[in-house]
Amino acid sequence: MSNILIIKHGSLGDLIQANGALKDIKHFYKNRKVFLLTSEPYSIFMSECPYIDGVLIDKRLPRWNILFLLRLKKLLSKYNFSKVFDLQNSSRTKFYKKFIINKKAEWSSTETTLKDNQTKKEFDEFPVLDRMELQLKESKIPINFIKNIDLSWAKEDLTNLIKKHTNRDYILLFPFCSKKHKNKKWPYFKDLISKIRREYKNRYSIIVAPGPNEINEADKLGVNIILDNNNPIGIKKLISLIDNAKFIIANDTGPAHIASHLNKKGLVLFGSHTSAKKVSIESSNFKPISVKDLSELKVDTVLEIMKTNLN
Repeated sequence: MSNILIIKHGSLGDLIQANGALKDIKHFYKNRKVFLLTSEPYSIFMSECPYIDGVLIDKRLPRWNILFLLRLKKLLSKYNFSKVFDLQNSSRTKFYKKFIINKKAEWSSTETTLKDNQTKKEFDEFPVLDRMELQLKESKIPINFIKNIDLSWAKEDLTNLIKKHTNRDYILLFPFCSKKHKNKKWPYFKDLISKIRREYKNRYSIIVAPGPNEINEADKLGVNIILDNNNPIGIKKLISLIDNAKFIIANDTGPAHIASHLNKKGLVLFGSHTSAKKVSIESSNFKPISVKDLSELKVDTVLEIMKTNLN
């Protein structure tokens, strides 16, 4: 029997958002094997996702690396894919359609979803989840979970880890962002930490969970740093840490997507780089603050909005 392939390389936030689409696809193809082609950093995490039957790793090496391309083509040819859902919709996956994946496979992508006279640029202005919804509808996939993402499979018991750092409710901050996207970074988290402490005294602990290249930066904030044997915590622990937080304040990063889909109380901070609507980060409890320039967003503004939503 032929198999189904879903392509979603990352980032973390993108994979979290794709969980609903994965579930809808798997429910439709109950009697087929559904595989995910993704990047190596997310392979272990996604291998535990109940909505797919296996994970294939794409190292995403340069396209001039012929040996890599041949190996990837050989790997994918083993699975006899009859349908491909390209949820990445990148120039790389467009290349794969032409040269790497079985040309007989039916392909679902942005381009197969466009209406007459509609450009990909216009389509890409739609919110992320709306785009995925339209793409699956074009393939006649019933839509039940795309905007109702269930991350219960990705949680684990963090009682012992949290007890090492605090015995109180905690406010969780994500003041970091990738070096490629410095424009997403609000520069005043350290000042915010000081004002939260003055406002709430010992009522809440303040916690950060840095990634691999963020530990030194976290050390400068003077807060509880959650690590696992001196290493950054894994994705499932991160999701559980967010799920147990009393309040979250984050830049526009992967953890913000997680907080939104867990409907946690919190705030995500946006500059002009994009909007909460376009990247589908907002829920009844998790709210965006949007400004033209993050450097002009005052600490007191964030604190007052936090107080209104936390109490």
